Amino acid sequence: MIRISVVQSSSQTITLRVEGVVKGRWVEELRRMCEEFLSRRTQLILDLAGMSLIDVDGIALFRVLMDRHVVLANASLFIAEQLEGSNNTSTGN
Repeated sequence: MIRISVVQSSSQTITLRVEGVVKGRWVEELRRMCEEFLSRRTQLILDLAGMSLIDVDGIALFRVLMDRHVVLANASLFIAEQLEGSNNTSTGN
């Protein structure tokens, strides 16, 4: 289950708090909400302090969002390492 709430909003910036898990059908829910705010041409910040789990589809979504200059803030070490690990193309040979 995911909970997404607006914690700060102005004409130029919006901050969403993402809590719970970003996997399965919740990935699409987060994508939909982010697209809604990005279409307004506002700076989007995602506060990930309350996020506990992310799957590969969630990681892919966050990679796309970062490419679109969405700021990811307050990620736990566990989540941050998962997101960072998605950039690692090393095979460990």
